[in-house]
Amino acid sequence: MTEPKRKPGPRRALTEREILDAALALLDAGGPEAASIRRIAAAVGVAPNAVYTYFADKAAVERALVESLLEGCDGVVGRDPEAGWRAEVEALALELRRRLVAHPGAVPLMLGGPMDGPHALRLGERLLDLLAAGGLATPVAARGAYLLIVYVLGAIALEVADVPQAGALPPEEERIAARRAAFGEVPAEAFPRTAAATGVMATWVGTEQFRWGLDRVLDGLVAG
Repeated sequence: MTEPKRKPGPRRALTEREILDAALALLDAGGPEAASIRRIAAAVGVAPNAVYTYFADKAAVERALVESLLEGCDGVVGRDPEAGWRAEVEALALELRRRLVAHPGAVPLMLGGPMDGPHALRLGERLLDLLAAGGLATPVAARGAYLLIVYVLGAIALEVADVPQAGALPPEEERIAARRAAFGEVPAEAFPRTAAATGVMATWVGTEQFRWGLDRVLDGLVAG
């Protein structure tokens, strides 16, 4: 006696948000190469073709991830009506740094493709607004906005590169302590200036250095 055919179960419901969350988790664990379409599909429990329903290819997923990380980033601006434009720029830069330090696997995506989605454009527009509020003419504000983005992304990229293994970054204090221990092996006889500066050089991957550099960039924009 033949068994009756079973009806297929309900199709797995899937959303773009689930796909992006899975992709981000893979990035956090193993870097950009880990977030393949096949692995993303396995993480959400569907066949790869289901992912292609939402995204044409891996590059489309990566662009959407960049947008997702930038979404609402400018929400830190305007909370304090007494804050000046410099404080607002700093808050914006620190928020972007915070998001990317939390997801270091996504940093190469920011560096490797155009930031031209709606959230990226909104972030750029907000930055131009703030620089205009600081008295910078439109051409100078445009150059200054690019300079600030280069500074923020460059600083974050170097922080991430300082930790060789993929995955979440250790806490800032641990990373600084590890650098301090490594610098302790620098022979002072051969590299006296380096040996004398190691206390500061160990903090290059920290918030203090990030703020210090950001202040100098803003000083230069105002002075120029």
